[in-house]
Amino acid sequence: MSEIRVKRLVVGIVGTNTYLVYDEETKKAVVVDPGDRADLILEASERLELMPEAILLTHGHFDHIMAANELKAAWHVPVYACKKEEEIMGDWEKNLVASYYDTPYTVKADVLVEEGDTFEAAGFVWKVLETPGHTIGSCCYYIEKEKVLFSGDTLFCGSYGRTDLPTGSGRMIIGSVTRLLKELPDDVMVYPGHMDETTIGFEKKNNPLARFLK
Repeated sequence: MSEIRVKRLVVGIVGTNTYLVYDEETKKAVVVDPGDRADLILEASERLELMPEAILLTHGHFDHIMAANELKAAWHVPVYACKKEEEIMGDWEKNLVASYYDTPYTVKADVLVEEGDTFEAAGFVWKVLETPGHTIGSCCYYIEKEKVLFSGDTLFCGSYGRTDLPTGSGRMIIGSVTRLLKELPDDVMVYPGHMDETTIGFEKKNNPLARFLK
């Protein structure tokens, strides 16, 4: 029986949460949003004796992708991202690398996913939920059986992602956050792209966008 474990690493100049998600028994693993410090992620994976099978990106901003190429080369695993985010990941100005660094950095996904897609990795079934707003191609990854959601920069503890960056939309993020709060059970654990984890139930009571629930 699968026993999920989630190891959080805080990396990069804006404190991004990178997650090592793995089966405690088999040690098969997935990395969500490797934002920086490939060396740190590799060291943690080796220390835990993990066998990575995939890299998942919730969106294409620099602080969520800047270790993806190095990890892909080291592990020979595919990179997953939403199809609608392809342009942002491939443009170092739109992915905001150019705002912070002098050297271009872009990522090309091996597997482009869309709303409702499911796939198996590390022994878990992952479902793609498109959640535009922070960017047009932002998505969340939901493991229904384990009741965990990786929400990227869509849903935070008591907050939500900014919408003033390229392809961002305030209207869309309201729709995306309220959709998550409506559709997912209260006891789903939410692992966001920044700050601490939360639950859907907590966000229904405390998130500022919960007032839009009907």
